[in-house]
Amino acid sequence: MLPSRPAFASLAVSALASLTVPVFAQGRGITEVPGVQVGHFTLAEKPTGCTVILTEHGATGGVDVRGGAPGTRETDLLEPRNSVSVVHGIVLSGGSAFGLDAASGAVRWLEERGHGVDVGVAKVPIVPAAILFDLPMAGKPQVRPTAECGYKAAEAASDGPVAEGNVGAGAGASVGKLIGGRSMKAGLGTSSIRMPDGTVVGAIVAVNAVGDVVDPATGKVVAGVRTEDGRGLADARVLLRGGAFFPPRPGGGGPAAGHESMTNTTIGVVATNAPLSKAQAQKLAQMAHDGLARAISPAHTPSDGDTIFGLGTGKLEVPTDDSRLALIGALAAEVMADAIVRAATQAVGLPELKLPAARDLAPQK
Repeated sequence: MLPSRPAFASLAVSALASLTVPVFAQGRGITEVPGVQVGHFTLAEKPTGCTVILTEHGATGGVDVRGGAPGTRETDLLEPRNSVSVVHGIVLSGGSAFGLDAASGAVRWLEERGHGVDVGVAKVPIVPAAILFDLPMAGKPQVRPTAECGYKAAEAASDGPVAEGNVGAGAGASVGKLIGGRSMKAGLGTSSIRMPDGTVVGAIVAVNAVGDVVDPATGKVVAGVRTEDGRGLADARVLLRGGAFFPPRPGGGGPAAGHESMTNTTIGVVATNAPLSKAQAQKLAQMAHDGLARAISPAHTPSDGDTIFGLGTGKLEVPTDDSRLALIGALAAEVMADAIVRAATQAVGLPELKLPAARDLAPQK
């Protein structure tokens, strides 16, 4: 993972003076959080796939949906006013609404192993999901994740290092679609922070944004809409101030054609080993959106599906009061921003689709 950032020092001192500066955990990303496992399945026929985040023995779940055109499953159940508080997994998938079927495969895998809410006649696994829109990739809209893909992703899940870049839900992701024909490849990224008291906060995210990925540590664009010659970065923030925005297709649903129709959808999960109530898990997801907005410009537009889930595994037996939740939520924003940057830097370009990645462009000065 990336090194710690100076901003963390003031954050930790102001939020919880007894703790020293947190650092990005090395190695595994969100699976640094005890009780969390991750598995991917990537389709060979075209760049798309799904990612399953497993909490087999249950975790408290919450969600915050801020995109105007989300594709989700079981998000109503995660509202604090509703009864069931435990989830057994989260699925992130490509394939637009068709990709929600991947969650059914994860449910089947969990049921076969006896995980779920005991309702007397069966154990029912609770697996919310969110999707991104990558149907036009490689001109094969009929190829998208199925229930079998979700089953295989769950089967592949482990608490080891998480593969990043062109995998799982990030396989068909791209960024920089404000102007047609100048987009770039992005993908999936993960990050985590471990505190001296044993608290761990992690994030995983698939980035399919119409705008740019910006590194909050430097303010520089990492990947996004390219210059006319295709060799540099135009900076969506500058283009937006000039009034540029790729025109939506008739009837809404995002830009008109090609890669540019893969609208602004960033979907992810933040997790901690701290015990959380449903309301606290929802607040964790809400605060993580701050990191999304720092690292993506623009974000949360009317035609996107930006969705973040929050999970508390409760493996750390330290009560979570408001002060502690404030710190954990602030760190969730940090790891989400870092994971978004990694989704861009770990992606590999697709020359055959004219989609370079960040590593293919000359570094910004």
